[in-house]
Amino acid sequence: MDRLSAIIFDFDGVIADTEPLHFAGFRQTLAEIGISLTESDYYANYLGYDDRGCFLAALAAHQRPTDLATITTLMQRKALAYLESVKGHLVIFPGVREFVQEAAATYPLAIASGALRHEIEFILEEAGLRKAFLHITGAEDVTKGKPDPEPFLHALDAVNRQRQKQTIAPASCLVIEDSIPGLRGAKTAGMKVLAVANTHTIQDLHEAHAITPSLTQIRLSELRERLWPAP
Repeated sequence: MDRLSAIIFDFDGVIADTEPLHFAGFRQTLAEIGISLTESDYYANYLGYDDRGCFLAALAAHQRPTDLATITTLMQRKALAYLESVKGHLVIFPGVREFVQEAAATYPLAIASGALRHEIEFILEEAGLRKAFLHITGAEDVTKGKPDPEPFLHALDAVNRQRQKQTIAPASCLVIEDSIPGLRGAKTAGMKVLAVANTHTIQDLHEAHAITPSLTQIRLSELRERLWPAP
């Protein structure tokens, strides 16, 4: 019988309030090549993709070349702009620290994110949360980003390899997401999804198995009983 055995977190928009910083980095980098990116366009059409996916979509939408050299240069410029802004804005969402610490006492935790791993590591170390996570899957660890299920399956595989105990199945994983591509990728992977309405409205996230306005308003024990009810 399936039961909750592991929790996989998205990072941006779930643990750290960094989506505005990512948007600013994308906007600045695209403006340098004459492409305008509005805030509403970013949140409606680009949220949840990794940097490569965002730049590919933006260039394609403006009929620009999407060759590897162009994408690589844009990603490097954006990464520098983002890291500079992060240093002055270390923001962990309310309730995250308590939720993570409670969850880590019982379950192996991992991160599956479209962000770069060193960006994630930096913020987690600053927040004192790095040791709570058994594994981090970043953008450089997968060939396909969300909404493909690969990031979530990669993270689960890493957890299973490190634990060397009974293999955890996807159906026993809870994914915590804030984006529509993310929740769709997790569902395709066969996992249960808790959507946190930090970036989208509750109505936008209706495809998730459970939705909360904030991690301050959810009890892990209640969520477990609801999504994995005893027979």
